[in-house]
Amino acid sequence: MTHGSNLDPTNRFERVYAESDLEHLEWDDEYLKERTDRKIQYLSDTSKSIVSENDSPDIPFRYSVNPYRGCVHACAYCYARNSHEYLGLNAGLDFETKIFVKHDALRLLREFLARDAWLPEPIIFSGVTDCYQPAEREFRLTRQCLELANECNQPISIITKNALVLRDLDLLQDMAARNLAHVNLSITTQDIELARVMEPRTSIPAARLRAIKILADAGVPVRVMVAPIIPGLNDHEAPAIMKAAREAGATDAQYILLRLPLTVEPVFREWLLRTQPLKAEKVESLVRQTRNGKLNDSDFRKRMVGTGEIADQIRSLFQLFRHKYGFEHLPALDASKFKPPLSHSGQLRLF
Repeated sequence: MTHGSNLDPTNRFERVYAESDLEHLEWDDEYLKERTDRKIQYLSDTSKSIVSENDSPDIPFRYSVNPYRGCVHACAYCYARNSHEYLGLNAGLDFETKIFVKHDALRLLREFLARDAWLPEPIIFSGVTDCYQPAEREFRLTRQCLELANECNQPISIITKNALVLRDLDLLQDMAARNLAHVNLSITTQDIELARVMEPRTSIPAARLRAIKILADAGVPVRVMVAPIIPGLNDHEAPAIMKAAREAGATDAQYILLRLPLTVEPVFREWLLRTQPLKAEKVESLVRQTRNGKLNDSDFRKRMVGTGEIADQIRSLFQLFRHKYGFEHLPALDASKFKPPLSHSGQLRLF
């Protein structure tokens, strides 16, 4: 099985950790392969809530739903990898092979939306890991939550890089007709070989472009996310991706610069050296030039777009082609039609 990471990096919250000494096993290829070729495990998540509230000033949404923790897509650059450390696991192989499933997602979302305190506004699926990762084929938690949102006119916006989103075209088309749904599809490269190693278990780029076309033809507003842009690796592809997405029917286009917070950094650097050995030094140098000599900058004003000449060039080029291809902002979602669902208990509101 192909993984994005071959590491078990140390969990930053753990005081004690084991360091592998494999020198005496250097020639035991079978054993070494077993260490990194791991099966996917689906574990039950017993969280008592499903909606997360965000107050970061550089993120354009307040509420999000994440039916899964961890992500089988195994993208080497994923900024969410270090979230697995809160579970006592690691940001490398654990993140992409130990997936936590919130089986109570529908009930929890229903209870949240049924609260008297809920003042309706858009909810994002998902703010952390992909709500259409392969687990969704089996567990259908995103589908269940969308059915509820459709039932009570709750506006939603989806972020994904998986063409599985088309499975729910019936719901999305119905909701979009009432201005209740957007889809954001991430396309980082059109190079199939690069996609295979960088995002090993998600939809190929052509399938994502096809998903944009089918969604747009069905009346669902679509934004293409060229995210992340990795200087020296895929930054030169941004104009072509935007052109292809616009021709497919995308209305808007946005980008995010590569982010490597905390333990995401060693995971990405290991992947870069292993899969892109001839480009690794150049890529790392260019990334540092966008982060004031570092590989990451967590400042809210800088973390999404970077600083310096290289970051300015990326921003200017993106805006130039965004204007050239006629991209516009997606229409605002309508929260005025919301009607609260019955709670799980069936209790009606007094007023």
